[in-house]
Amino acid sequence: MEKIRDIMTENVESCSLLDNVYEVALKMKELNVGAIPILDQDKIVGMITDRDIVIRGVAEKHPGSSKVEDIMSKQLITVTPDSTSKEAAKLMAEHQIRRLPVVEEGKLVGIVSLGDFAIRELTDDQAKEALTEISEQNYNGVQH
Repeated sequence: MEKIRDIMTENVESCSLLDNVYEVALKMKELNVGAIPILDQDKIVGMITDRDIVIRGVAEKHPGSSKVEDIMSKQLITVTPDSTSKEAAKLMAEHQIRRLPVVEEGKLVGIVSLGDFAIRELTDDQAKEALTEISEQNYNGVQH
């Protein structure tokens, strides 16, 4: 069974609680990514996605100078480097998320995304099925 450490992206760019929403959005643009982990010292405390910025930020009229803490997701679903791809895929499907921070002793060591699975030749049918469930949502987030 494939381990997350074999497919995760290491050396993940992050922001801190000192950054504001504008700075996070700018980093997303520069890196061409849709999510940035938020760290306090070297511990992961949240995740902010481009969707968070739109839904919790812009739509609720928070200025770009708002603290990331105001709009980031604090309820994190994480995996360890020793988790299996099957376990990660199951978590992604259950929680309808496309990215999982990879954490060891509270410290961010990588990130695994739906795309990481897509470029692999997954032989586990359950993992494929879980990923399909995520991908089959319509634009309103309602599962088909």
